[in-house]
Amino acid sequence: TPGAGNIPDCWNRLDNHEKLVQQMEENIPRAAAAGCPNVITFSGNRKGMPDGEGLENCVKGLNRVKKLAEEKGVTINLELLNSKVNHKDYMADHTAWGVELCKRVGSPRMKLLYDIYHMQIMEGDVIRTIRDNFAFLGHFHTGGVPGRHEIDETQELNYRAIAAAIADLGFTDYLAHEFSPTAPDQIKSLEKAYEICNV
Repeated sequence: TPGAGNIPDCWNRLDNHEKLVQQMEENIPRAAAAGCPNVITFSGNRKGMPDGEGLENCVKGLNRVKKLAEEKGVTINLELLNSKVNHKDYMADHTAWGVELCKRVGSPRMKLLYDIYHMQIMEGDVIRTIRDNFAFLGHFHTGGVPGRHEIDETQELNYRAIAAAIADLGFTDYLAHEFSPTAPDQIKSLEKAYEICNV
């Protein structure tokens, strides 16, 4: 469900805040009315900005919408993306940066979208990172590494073990498959992904 902004232009720029707040004020109630538990948003690209300044700016903006999210029971998930391969210059490219953001906003409705594909590229150590930061993770995306294709035995991550670790932590929300199948029968690729993660 859309929350506000886009990948390169979002909360780390103060001059974006009025527009982003307006979008959140529209989309959070829409999500609540539709029974969607989450909305997604982004940090924005650095464009020469230090990470600390961007973090402070994101906190200022997200503090303006956290009360609405709390009232509506909708979680704002800021997506972690890799800046190495797919999203050059993206600011929220490490879990620690995102966790610090969540701590500073200080709301149970402010969490991270932990994209497993992206964080494998940037950090690795996926299961330990999920376990250590689970309180700040609200949503998950999958994708094969390398290439963001099928999550099967052709790539470097053991998604069954990752899914089991997430389930063992008590996660009962959605694990979203966000990959580009290479097989001719894309539905079979999705079915296999479901089987792998159905722990």
